[in-house]
Amino acid sequence: MRRPGIVGVFGSALLALCAAIHAAPARDDAVPKLALWPAHAGMQAGRITERSDDSAVPDRIIEDVRAPYLAIYAPARPSGTALLVTPGGGYARIVLDKEGTALVPAFVEAAGITLFVLRYRLPDASHVEGADAPLVDAQRAMRLIRAHAAEYGIDPARVGVMGFSAGGHVAARLATTPDAAYTATDDVDARSLRPDFALLVYPVISMHAPLAHGGSRDRVLAVSGDAKSATLDRFSPDLHVTAETPPMFLLHAQDDEVVPVGNTLAMHAAALRADVQTSLHVFPRGGHGFGTRGATGALARWPQLAIDWIHEQTSGP
Repeated sequence: MRRPGIVGVFGSALLALCAAIHAAPARDDAVPKLALWPAHAGMQAGRITERSDDSAVPDRIIEDVRAPYLAIYAPARPSGTALLVTPGGGYARIVLDKEGTALVPAFVEAAGITLFVLRYRLPDASHVEGADAPLVDAQRAMRLIRAHAAEYGIDPARVGVMGFSAGGHVAARLATTPDAAYTATDDVDARSLRPDFALLVYPVISMHAPLAHGGSRDRVLAVSGDAKSATLDRFSPDLHVTAETPPMFLLHAQDDEVVPVGNTLAMHAAALRADVQTSLHVFPRGGHGFGTRGATGALARWPQLAIDWIHEQTSGP
């Protein structure tokens, strides 16, 4: 019997992945949800708006989150790996579908990764944590995932974070902030808040010109109260990469006119200086906010690149 060549096998796998990526995205209306903070019980979860006229391609956003929570997408056969997902939205909103539910076919159904998509609080003076509220929610979420690891068939030593755009800034701060930015509240907070690996997709990184994304920077500084260099430094994760920063997967399009590719290059340069294992992927075209369903050509293969890289991080030496 003639065996299929390696090209044929790879082609079949790629076709299957592409079909999964472009399948109708799963909606999260009925998925399990996990509240982050007991003190927020009964508070407004957030205001959801649908921006798409096509029911097959939803594009919802959530605004004014007061009671942050995780939406959980669990595979039928968990691989043991989990991802905390922090979608973008320029710190003005959080997108729920193109950087949330659209990930389910490739990462959950095809790869068996359990996704915990975070609806985090945005920088707001009404929060006790102010501009640090997104970071605090991400730290609590990482600990909460580990606290529920057995329930979802997850290895607590195989929990990463994947962030997009401003959500990439949240993920990058989580990966580069070793100490808790809040006071412990219960037994959950005894667990590690460090992600085991981090994937940053067209991330907001630097708060300094000319790399800064104006909208994200302005919203952070409006809550922080000043634009002093020390404040800009504190909110620029590339300045806080150390040897303890987890391995990183960096993805950006060179023609991104919203968040300059220099953000990702700055993070990569910081990783090189700190000797942090990092996989850098810069594509010539793709713009900003491509997610999975907006990626075309060679860029459309990025989910498989990410999944292969995650497998390398979680499969041991």
